[in-house]
Amino acid sequence: MSATIGTDSPARITLRIHPRDNVAVALTDLPAGRQVVVDDRDIALADNVRHKHKFTLKALSPGEIVTMYGVTVGKATRAIPVGGVISVDNVAHATESDDVQPGSKPWTPPDVTRFQGTTFDGFHRPDGSVGTANLWLVIPLVFCENRNIEVLRQCVADALGDDPYRDYKRMARQMLDGLGDTEQRDASDPLAAAAPTRFPNVDGVRFLTHTLGCGGTDDDAEALCQLLAGYICHPNVAGATVLSLGCQKAQIQMLKAAVAARDPQQRRTVDYFDQQSSPSEEALIRNALQSIFDGLAAADRIPRQPAPLAKLTLGVECGGSDGFSGISANPLVGGVVDRLVALGGSGILAEFPELCGVEHELVARCTDADVAGRFRDLMQAYQRHAAAVGADFSMNPSPGNIRDGLITDAMKSAGAAKKGGDGPVVDVLDYTEPHRRPGLSLLCTPGNDVESTTALAGSGANLIVFTTGLGTPTGNPVTPVLKIASNSELATRMRDIIDFDAGPIVRGERSIDELAEELLALCIEVASGRHRSHTQRLSQHDFIPWKRGVSL
Repeated sequence: MSATIGTDSPARITLRIHPRDNVAVALTDLPAGRQVVVDDRDIALADNVRHKHKFTLKALSPGEIVTMYGVTVGKATRAIPVGGVISVDNVAHATESDDVQPGSKPWTPPDVTRFQGTTFDGFHRPDGSVGTANLWLVIPLVFCENRNIEVLRQCVADALGDDPYRDYKRMARQMLDGLGDTEQRDASDPLAAAAPTRFPNVDGVRFLTHTLGCGGTDDDAEALCQLLAGYICHPNVAGATVLSLGCQKAQIQMLKAAVAARDPQQRRTVDYFDQQSSPSEEALIRNALQSIFDGLAAADRIPRQPAPLAKLTLGVECGGSDGFSGISANPLVGGVVDRLVALGGSGILAEFPELCGVEHELVARCTDADVAGRFRDLMQAYQRHAAAVGADFSMNPSPGNIRDGLITDAMKSAGAAKKGGDGPVVDVLDYTEPHRRPGLSLLCTPGNDVESTTALAGSGANLIVFTTGLGTPTGNPVTPVLKIASNSELATRMRDIIDFDAGPIVRGERSIDELAEELLALCIEVASGRHRSHTQRLSQHDFIPWKRGVSL
């Protein structure tokens, strides 16, 4: 990254990300007529430029390419003067051809001397994988069982004294009683009691609900079973209790087959219960509760033990992105991925609609023609599906993205892809496929935050790092999620959901390399259970399967 500091102020006010770029980023609100210096050139701003937005470094004619991060991110739809702000009114989505050779982009791994020999404390599974958490899952095969899942959730929370909403319930009761939220905690209040440590080696029970399992296509049912199998066989999961109605399209045998494909030695404990075959609802609930408590007792016999960093698989995600995301938080996370890959670990980069426009960059990083071909095939199939229903990847940027300076999908993608670092792409996975190889893999998912994080965990990510510029509470039931703010204002304002601040990169106070080492160290602490991310603390357990329709 090359940076330019406006010399008319001691503070950094503009940033040119790549030497080939013909736009620069305003790091603070700049008025029309303001003189800024970019690469020793004086530029008078033709328009007011809000912070995070981009302005031209040369006059652009209609049809001329807009370049940022050194790649094409759009084209001018009308004349734009020097120092003119780019917007949806004068720039449209445009990309480069991906006609490049796989393996043509060299990579120099970062220095990882500091982390050589470092371990994390994880849960070793019989299949050789290592979890960053130790959980028991309770899963419905069909939405008809969601109510019974909720019954089990409340019963288990009461039995274990492990209600994640205890403090909020106390707050509501105090408000109703007119006590206010400053009332001292009453030691006799059952809601004030801390959760007991009956199962000290277990991180909890996770109850999933969803809206699928019946009424859709055979492919929908199969995809759901494959996703649920990915969760059941996840390194962070000790076993599962599964509820079925009986007559739904997603049958128990389908899920069993999907689990067997991932766990052929049947090392994972899974108990299945069918309501239509049960003598009563009470019997169903009783048997399911017994399964859960037996599972917790068995899981508690597994302690954390040291594991090499090669056993970490880092899923990377972004949501609520802003104009600084691709400058600070995303390349910071990419630096962590590169370090982890250099140490023998893995990264998974998802969100295919947000890779549109940088296909050529990723193809050049693919290790061989087969990997590159699969990436092209999945991207093209996704785009054809979108076109069939009148949609397009160019529709991906949200109003919030656009408001904060991400004008085109290609611009958003160029910044989003930075989360995957610069290392080789060793594999490409379709939705629900399990992670197979150490190194960086690409995973076909939509750009929807929760659908994508749900898929990352389903493919085996045992830790997720999630960047945001606007703020989002998204978490996951089985995988710890860390939130990285692209700017310090967000990190301060939403400090109850943000785990790490990448803002010093924007201000030029810290380098990406410096903060990447700090963030990797934090990842190791979370993976070891020594530090809880805010999504864990808030019990943010979001789970939305992708129905494989068009979700941009």
